[in-house]
Amino acid sequence: MTDSVAAVRPFATLAALAGALLITVASPPIATAVPAPTPVTDHCPNRVGTPPPVDESEVVAPGVTMPTPLPVPNPAVGGERLAGCGVLADPALGPVPPRLTSAGWLVADLHTGQIIAAKDPHGRYRPASTIKVLLALVALDELDLDAVVAPSPEDWSQEGDSCGMGPGGHYTTRDLLTGLLVVSGNDCAHALARELGGVDTALAAMNAKAHALHADDTRAASPSGLDAPGMSSSPYDLAVIFREAMRNSTFRELIAMPTYRFPGYPKRPDVPGDKDHPAYLMQTSNHLLLEGYPGMVGGKTGYTDDARKTYVGVVERDGRSIMTVEMFGLTVGSNSYWDQTKSLFDYGFRAPRDVSVGTLVDPGARATPPGAPTTPTAAPSYTRAVVATGTDQPTRRAVHLLIGLALAFTAVVLLLIGSRLWRRR
Repeated sequence: MTDSVAAVRPFATLAALAGALLITVASPPIATAVPAPTPVTDHCPNRVGTPPPVDESEVVAPGVTMPTPLPVPNPAVGGERLAGCGVLADPALGPVPPRLTSAGWLVADLHTGQIIAAKDPHGRYRPASTIKVLLALVALDELDLDAVVAPSPEDWSQEGDSCGMGPGGHYTTRDLLTGLLVVSGNDCAHALARELGGVDTALAAMNAKAHALHADDTRAASPSGLDAPGMSSSPYDLAVIFREAMRNSTFRELIAMPTYRFPGYPKRPDVPGDKDHPAYLMQTSNHLLLEGYPGMVGGKTGYTDDARKTYVGVVERDGRSIMTVEMFGLTVGSNSYWDQTKSLFDYGFRAPRDVSVGTLVDPGARATPPGAPTTPTAAPSYTRAVVATGTDQPTRRAVHLLIGLALAFTAVVLLLIGSRLWRRR
């Protein structure tokens, strides 16, 4: 009897393992494990505020009040259709690019301001380092490009990406702006904010600029784009801000640089064995510019754990300039974020020049009528809008179910074989 039990035990063990695999594989995947491409935003989850943070970067200090969400303009800035939170696109253009992981995105003609297509255009997301475009606009308005700036310990101690400023170094405002836009240096951002009168003064100027541009979803809470309480922007706002920046010849020059030789600084006498830190050749964080993507003019990248990947950039081809914005996106497996960006540019260039689901308003235009309410309202219907919610998740579950059924069948077969062997013994 003992031998019979021993003979059956391997098969029972295999059956148990198969059952466990059945439970594991056939169960629906955990939503947070692998983000499904093309997140569904039709129900306007980010109309008023940004997605929940994943870390403690936005915890306010004791005794400090958390900033309240910005008012929601009504009607939507740029056109009534843009109050919608799903995908807005002309059906005549065919389907929008598949497998886009960004929760919010936008494609527009830079020169005309016509929005070709968008997803959750006024959804509120964290901009990460794309907010540096707004800082650059303010600095270009108020600072002397040739002025020499001596760095402070607070500058070179900033968290995240750095240009490599150091004690004893001397940098012009142009150096700082270039480092800000080419390698997204947070040390350069802090130094520029100091030159503007300090972080609080710089933020006030950035938010005033955003308001003047009718970027009403935007609140800069840090000059660098590092997550901070109240930080907010939207695909629409980033497009408006970048469009305004591209009207500045110096900005266009800096944003187009694939490389730049950033000044160094002398050895530190208080650090034993330290040596001089020579100038070095920095490379842009805009991968499309580095790889020579056809027509790439320039763009600004961003990333934090809370913001995920963000991007705004412009490509010129055959006399036409197409701008794309992406917010709250990711690279998922082989689905590269940069390939997604290229697909949005290609989609924009395929669109006829008269296609429009909304407009990027100019600073002189009145975006919201006087006295208009600024409370959330239901998204209006738009009969020509195409809603794309993605099909990867249902497809993945179907595959899991098929695998689970196959394992269940295998488990039954193993049990039958084990039972027959037990009877023979």
